[in-house]
Amino acid sequence: MAATARRRDGLDAQERMLKEAMAAIAEDGLATLTMSALAKRLGTSGGHILYYFGNKDRLLLEALRWSESTLAEERRALLTRRVAAERKLDLFLQLYLPVGPRDPRWTLWIELWARTGSNEDLRAAQAEIDVGWQEDLASLLAKGVRQGRFAAGLDTGAVASQLLALLDGLSTRVVLGQHGADRDGALDMARAVAARLVERA
Repeated sequence: MAATARRRDGLDAQERMLKEAMAAIAEDGLATLTMSALAKRLGTSGGHILYYFGNKDRLLLEALRWSESTLAEERRALLTRRVAAERKLDLFLQLYLPVGPRDPRWTLWIELWARTGSNEDLRAAQAEIDVGWQEDLASLLAKGVRQGRFAAGLDTGAVASQLLALLDGLSTRVVLGQHGADRDGALDMARAVAARLVERA
């Protein structure tokens, strides 16, 4: 009983750290997030955070996983909604795109992408997260085909990959604050491309 309580306390402590890390990234960007700065926000020590995560890369990866787990739940709920396939696809696009230039999830993605070349753990974790998005989008498209809402014979895996590549590019532009890039414009472009890719003859 006591061991279970300790594990629960440890998981709660980790979640508080991850939540605070995401909040810090949203407020001040990733460059200012250090173990000592995060420890100060939490009222603890840098060593305490290192006890749970070991290093900054691991902290960032676990923060991304924590954030993505929430989105995975939203995706699963979306896939079971009783709405038209076109509407479901639109909601998927909205869920994927960043909320704006300070989106902490997308800030983390961009930072960790740059580190995957030399870090096998990061590369494997990112691939695992990507597969979830790919499989869910392909499933959504396949259901739309079965319902006659999308083109018959649509290569759902290929179209899912194309859409996700487009969304990654649009999301990066939004998060980096490139001139003329904002969420509304990115969503409009994603909608237009998605409509062309799935349209019936």
